Amino acid sequence: MAGAERRYASTVSILDRIGRIGSPTPAPGQGNSGRNAVMTATIDSPARDKAYLGFARPSPWVMRFLPLVTPGGAVLDLACGNGRNGRALLARGHAVTFVDRDTEAVADLATRTGAEIVRADLEDGSPWPLPGRRFAAVIGVNYLHRPLFPALVAALESGGVLLYDTFARGHEALGRPRNPDHLLKSGELLDLVKGALIVIAYEHGLIDDPDCPGIKQRICAVRAEIGPEGEPMVPPMPLPAA
Repeated sequence: MAGAERRYASTVSILDRIGRIGSPTPAPGQGNSGRNAVMTATIDSPARDKAYLGFARPSPWVMRFLPLVTPGGAVLDLACGNGRNGRALLARGHAVTFVDRDTEAVADLATRTGAEIVRADLEDGSPWPLPGRRFAAVIGVNYLHRPLFPALVAALESGGVLLYDTFARGHEALGRPRNPDHLLKSGELLDLVKGALIVIAYEHGLIDDPDCPGIKQRICAVRAEIGPEGEPMVPPMPLPAA
């Protein structure tokens, strides 16, 4: 198969999985044509939204760059949903603060050592719920509220890592979210951290995520002190393998 054909086949596979998120298994005898009909009918359905909340595996982007986070350091899981990312970090010895407007999906962690649950509406104009707190990592996955970014940057301790992974413009042609308020513009994550964090890695494109494929933008960036020559005082960091 030629390179262009392989890329096309890969793209078709990704788009097919986007449509299948939240789609029920076809009934016996329904076959692929029936599944495709169901896929079209449910691509914007509440079942699809619930499927996102039901993800069990953490973001591959988060897990790829986790070695850059201080071992045992405190982590903020922003708009945590069911806590899939924070749960993975708890299991690796990090103390994790789970923040969301609805924390029912992480209520089982209320008595878990190292877990802190904070119920807060991050978009109603209320003050930042964690004033003065600093974290070794701040994680944001499949969530975007631009006014929060100054607080997220400020919440990083020196050497702290921002791991952000969410949808970008172009995804509206594939499925939810379609609201431009929830879709990053080209290069926007770079702009949001410019002058404040050192970018370690950045991606923008059609992401072949086994759970949540789509057009996404991702960044790994580190807060560093500025040295006497105006250069960031951050030690060389080996890039974890993709």
